Amino acid sequence: IKARRTRNEGRVRALETMRSVRSDRRNAVGKVQLHIQDAQRSGALVAAVEGVSFCHGPLTILRNFSTTVMRGDKIGIIGPNGAGKTTLLRLLLGKLQPAEGSVRMGTNLQIAYFDQLREQLDDDKTVADNVSDGSETVKINGEPRHIIGYLQDFLFSPERGRTLVRFLSGGERNRVLLARLFAKPANVIVLDEPTNDLDAETLELLEERLVDYSGTVLLVSHDRMFLNNVVTSTLVFEPEDGGEKGDGNVKEYVGGYDDWLRQRGAAADPPRAAARVDRSKATPSPAAASTKRKLSFKEQKELASLPAVIEKLEREVAEIHATMAQPDFYRQSGDALAREQARLESVQQRLAVAFARWESLDQPHANSVAN
Repeated sequence: IKARRTRNEGRVRALETMRSVRSDRRNAVGKVQLHIQDAQRSGALVAAVEGVSFCHGPLTILRNFSTTVMRGDKIGIIGPNGAGKTTLLRLLLGKLQPAEGSVRMGTNLQIAYFDQLREQLDDDKTVADNVSDGSETVKINGEPRHIIGYLQDFLFSPERGRTLVRFLSGGERNRVLLARLFAKPANVIVLDEPTNDLDAETLELLEERLVDYSGTVLLVSHDRMFLNNVVTSTLVFEPEDGGEKGDGNVKEYVGGYDDWLRQRGAAADPPRAAARVDRSKATPSPAAASTKRKLSFKEQKELASLPAVIEKLEREVAEIHATMAQPDFYRQSGDALAREQARLESVQQRLAVAFARWESLDQPHANSVAN
């Protein structure tokens, strides 16, 4: 998997060691294996949209919008929160009827949907039952696989695969959804905010699979890098009046997020929500880099100590997961279950803070080394 950003080898030695230990410990089942199931090809036309308008109460979502989605297109949808991105998806899929205009769907469409609200998951069922609908096997590319073996492709140990979904972290819940998504043959994949809570390795592998995928992809995301790496064209909620949303103006651009910025002009401001998330770091100019301060002695000591802190927190998370995987765990009272879940969330939050602190301290160090 290609690296998302280049780092000086010396400064990441501690983090690489930390991640290696983390990878070995993480449910002891290896790397995520994502394979999109083969399906019969759809017709050349996936959707033809002509002069569509749609309103939600006083909010105009679309106004006289037209586009054509062809087999193999990978289309990103970006815009401010609440602009109507999910509504546009549903119109493109024929799930909503427009107030004006028409949407003509293609033939032989097999659609797999990764939903934004995660409503597909039943918190009171196990991971395995959520993915296999209660069956002990799933059929992958025509061949039956035991559900527990299939879940190991998504980093779920046998014990974790039998855990109730309500006790999963955000990242684990997303991996369950990915397991559901790729258990179904599809020639159209719809992803509504898929990048939330995915670890970097899973996200990069998902990108590669989508790029190689021969079917059609419809993707709503605030993740600039993900859009740049995956999509071939972009639909942008771009109000003509300079407001954030509500005038129904959606424009189509060739390429990803950065291509859209170039085409619309450097002076224009991007939609506020889409601009928030860019996991790539802007490369500082030589003048800006030269002004980067060096770490104080105290900060250097803190930076050196953080790998051990992070490892300890990760070990605590793993221990809590192991406790939750025990069959007797669920026989406790509701209050006891809630306390353990709260403890898990607290440790996970402290772990996220530690990682963020590591990044904030390590970045100035990297710039000083580079200079």
